[in-house]
Amino acid sequence: MDKEKLVNKLEAILFASGKEVEIDFLLEKLQISRAKFDKALSDLQKKYSEDCGINVLKFKNKLQFATNPKYIDAVAEVLNPIREKELTKAMLETLSIIAYKQPITRLEIEEIRGVDCTYAVQNLSKMNLIEVVGKKDAVGKPLLFGTTDEFLKRFSLNDLDDLPDYESLADRIETIPIKEEDTSLFDMKSNENIGVDIPEKEEIPEFLKDEQVEIIE
Repeated sequence: MDKEKLVNKLEAILFASGKEVEIDFLLEKLQISRAKFDKALSDLQKKYSEDCGINVLKFKNKLQFATNPKYIDAVAEVLNPIREKELTKAMLETLSIIAYKQPITRLEIEEIRGVDCTYAVQNLSKMNLIEVVGKKDAVGKPLLFGTTDEFLKRFSLNDLDDLPDYESLADRIETIPIKEEDTSLFDMKSNENIGVDIPEKEEIPEFLKDEQVEIIE
């Protein structure tokens, strides 16, 4: 298989998939060496680079087509029916803490920030930037949170070892929008929860009931 044809095949597969594809799976199905694959991937990344509207993301040994971050505002303006705004400062700080301290409980996040983080944790979960990764072996078995593959994709990171320094990550996090509808359970003016009570012994939220969790000591 010549290199140009391989590049076209990768392009077609990623486009048709619409989601991430395991590199090992591609190597197996296309029956090619890693060396040939890497050369073809390099050419594909060059094709979809700089001002191109589409980029090729590589993260956790997976590939996926994604919108070029340069055009996020234009895409949101046309395709998003709900006006978007930047993440709140509280959510930026919470996401940064989870990224660098994971796995970590909500109460541990609050000890670092010194304020309630219920709102931030719930909305970051809804945005699929964080997830439950287990339960801490402590009184009440509190949930442990960590970042997701979506987090890696949003910041073009291959894995957590590629995390930049704290300030750089905070600058990049500020570009992620949050939908107005995600604030419906909270009074944004007073910043107080409305009808939401999370006890010390945390239960798994309804939207995370299907998540597989394990006890982490």
